Amino acid sequence: MATNPASILIVDDDPKIRDLTSQYLIDQGLNVHSANGGKEMDTFIASHQVSLIILDLMMPEESGLAICQRLRGSGNLTPIIILTAKGDEIDRIVGLEMGADDYVSKPFNPRELLARINAVLRRNDLKQAQASNSESLAFGPFVFSSDARSLTKNGVPISITSGEFELLKVFIDHPRQPLSRDQIMQLAKGRELDVFDRSIDVQISRLRKILEEDHTSPKFLQTMWGFGYIFVPDGDAAH
Repeated sequence: MATNPASILIVDDDPKIRDLTSQYLIDQGLNVHSANGGKEMDTFIASHQVSLIILDLMMPEESGLAICQRLRGSGNLTPIIILTAKGDEIDRIVGLEMGADDYVSKPFNPRELLARINAVLRRNDLKQAQASNSESLAFGPFVFSSDARSLTKNGVPISITSGEFELLKVFIDHPRQPLSRDQIMQLAKGRELDVFDRSIDVQISRLRKILEEDHTSPKFLQTMWGFGYIFVPDGDAAH
C-alpha cells in the first residue's frame, strides 16, 4: 500500500529559492533534489530517474528556455514547470511553446507550486497510460490501468495486493452503479480473489485507506446504506 514519492528536480541558480522550495516540497512528502544550472542538471538526470523538473528561466550560464529546448530536442519528455518573473508574459509563452507543461510566476505561493506539480503529474500519468494502449480510468489523483495492472497517484505507483486490485476493478467496471455484497461476489467470481476469504466490508475498508483522504468520510467508495456500495469516480455525492 505504500507509495514511492515523486522525484522532483529544482534547477535554479538562486540558493535561497532552491532551499526554501526544496524544504517545503520535502515536508509534503516529495523526493526533492536541486541543481544550480544546466550542467548540474545534466549530471543528475544522467544517473537518476526524475518525475518532474522545476526550471527557472533566468539563469546566467544557460537560460531555462535554452535548457527546455535542449531537453525536448533530445527527446527528453520529463514534465517541466517553468518559473518566470511576474508579468514576463513573453518568456512564459515561449517556454510553453518549447514544451514546458506549466508555469509559476515568481514570487510564488509554495502551495500553488505543489498544486501545479500534482496536476502536471496526473496529466502525465494519464498520457502514459493512454500511450501504452492500456485500459485506464482517471479519478481524482489516481489512474487505474487494467491491462498494466497498476494504480498510480499523482503519477507515483501505489503498491496494492492482487486482491485489492481485483476488488477495485469490480467497482471501476461498474461506475455509479450500486452493488450489493452478493453482486460484488458474483462479479468477482473466477478472479484471483483470496481477498474474498474475508468479508467484503473489511476489504472495502482497506481500499478506502488507499484511495480516500479521509477513509471515514469516503468520496470514491461510498456506502449505500441498507444495500451495499457504489463507486463514484468524480467524488460527488451518490444519488
